[in-house]
Amino acid sequence: MSVITIQCRLVAEEDTLRTLWELMADKNTPLINEILAQVGKHPEFETWLEKGKIPTELLKTLVNSLKTQERFASQPGRFYTSAIALVDYVYKSWFALQKRRKRQIEGKERWLTILKSDLELEQESQCSLNIIRTKATEIITEFTPQSDQNNSQKKRKKTTKSTKPSLFQILLNNYEETQDILTRCALAYLLKNNCQISERDENPEEFTRNRRKKEIEIERLKDQLQSRIPKGRDLTGEEWLKTLEVVRANVTQNENEAKAWQAAILRKSADVPFPVAYESNEDMTWLQNDKGRLFVRFNGLGKLTFEIYCDKRHLHYFKRFLEDQELKRNSKNQYSSSLFTLRSGRLAWSPGEEKGEPWKVNQLHLYCTLDTRMWTIEGTQQVVDEKSTKITETLTKAKQKDDLNDKQQAFVTRQQSTLNRINNLFPRPSKSRYQGQPSILVGVSFGLENPVTLAVVDVVKNEVLAYRSVKQLLGKNYNLLNRQRQQQQRLSHKRHKAQKRNAPNSFGESELGQYVDRLLADAIIAIAKTYQAGSIVIPKLRDMREQISSEIQSRAEKKFPGYKEAQQKYAKEYRMSVHRWSYGRLIESIKSQAAKAGISTEIGTQPIRGSPQEKARDLAVFAYQERQAALI
Repeated sequence: MSVITIQCRLVAEEDTLRTLWELMADKNTPLINEILAQVGKHPEFETWLEKGKIPTELLKTLVNSLKTQERFASQPGRFYTSAIALVDYVYKSWFALQKRRKRQIEGKERWLTILKSDLELEQESQCSLNIIRTKATEIITEFTPQSDQNNSQKKRKKTTKSTKPSLFQILLNNYEETQDILTRCALAYLLKNNCQISERDENPEEFTRNRRKKEIEIERLKDQLQSRIPKGRDLTGEEWLKTLEVVRANVTQNENEAKAWQAAILRKSADVPFPVAYESNEDMTWLQNDKGRLFVRFNGLGKLTFEIYCDKRHLHYFKRFLEDQELKRNSKNQYSSSLFTLRSGRLAWSPGEEKGEPWKVNQLHLYCTLDTRMWTIEGTQQVVDEKSTKITETLTKAKQKDDLNDKQQAFVTRQQSTLNRINNLFPRPSKSRYQGQPSILVGVSFGLENPVTLAVVDVVKNEVLAYRSVKQLLGKNYNLLNRQRQQQQRLSHKRHKAQKRNAPNSFGESELGQYVDRLLADAIIAIAKTYQAGSIVIPKLRDMREQISSEIQSRAEKKFPGYKEAQQKYAKEYRMSVHRWSYGRLIESIKSQAAKAGISTEIGTQPIRGSPQEKARDLAVFAYQERQAALI
């Protein structure tokens, strides 16, 4: 991953900031709210939910009809395009979440129908546990050769893919197809014991806890499935007042309705409008005055000019944006903007805490996405090779078509022009690219009690070169981890006291957590370079919160059965006793630092069982095996 995002603050005269705020808050955000509402009420909404996307042409048609209204008119063209892209992204994400939740519920409910205790299996089959185990042994003997054969076909390139997943799937499929009661019970016995014959007697308490854990997961997913459709940002507080009036004038019919009303009342209204995306790098014009200060203008905003205030670490990036644009302009467009270091930008307001006019209180920021490969001549050449291949394939396909309409012909002309100019490389410094060994991977595992654990693995030699705990990664800065934890506990206590007084309870944390993430990311990159690792494998974040919450709830129910208040207190105390970590933020830090160093990152599935070291090791091994299997 070579794309990173940097930010800067934009400073301008009061009239300039006021003009932009009014455009974004009074025009663009209400437009987005209206589009979101109309899409949610559309008769084809359920069809789009099944497909997972909204037709782009429909959104364009909807915006074209809305911008004729006075309250949505007189916006720059880029604002309308940004609104379409944002609504499409919001609903696409929401659709994906809903579909994933449905699949998860179906899978977990299917598993619950299979999951039975040893006593239940004995009662259902009318056989003793020994007979069930004997039948299970016969099944294992029958299906293991088939599983081994399936996996041996995947070892043509020295892969050593684990046989358990394929064997599990074989047994699961046979369970659905088999009608014989004893065989089904034996298959259920194998499935719940990870395709093995357990020699230990089943612990009824542990079985009950594991089953209850799955039931909790299903209950939470069903609650999430009922989540409201996206409704946008209520900057004026009108929606909150409407909800308050409904609550005051009506009585709740059930607990779910009461929870929905409570959530709506307690939900904090948005303070800032939706951001505006500038997807083209030529939508921004970069300037420099006699004193060397950098400024930027945006397409569609006329002469409105904003001064750049950024961190010194990022100043050279903004200077590069100016250099690229000036070089293209002075060369009379001999260079292609597709080789600009800047890829896109996004205008966004950050909420302030003072009182006053919103354009004075809130701060305006510009988020810039750039390709780090464009920083050197070697990286730029790599991008040129990729783009040339892609454009050539596109032009070849276009030439095979007999009749092209005017729009398609214009697209072909632009692509041909880009291909002609793309080989004129911008003058950039030379720097040798990082070359790691593909067989050496760094696995990074996440956990509840051990936030980060690292393993450097040579998968070809099947050897672990190094392990690192979070304490070893941070070294002398390990005390910052405890300081962050204490800070979280203080803020949690402060928030609890404010909630009891019905006072504002949104207390922002310091940037200590972000600083710790950067230290960890730097340490991981340093170790990867030391061992010449080819890539860094990061676990998927999917379902981690649900797994942790369900695990804690299951522990609480076992500790205090039937006593809800004690369960809630225990769960709260347990959460406070372990590290609360922003894994998403840490992943972004690792990706960003890896991109700067030229080290690739991969996403893998972290094993559920094992120590933190074993999880990190297996994460790297499984990622390598999946990579090799994909080449077959």
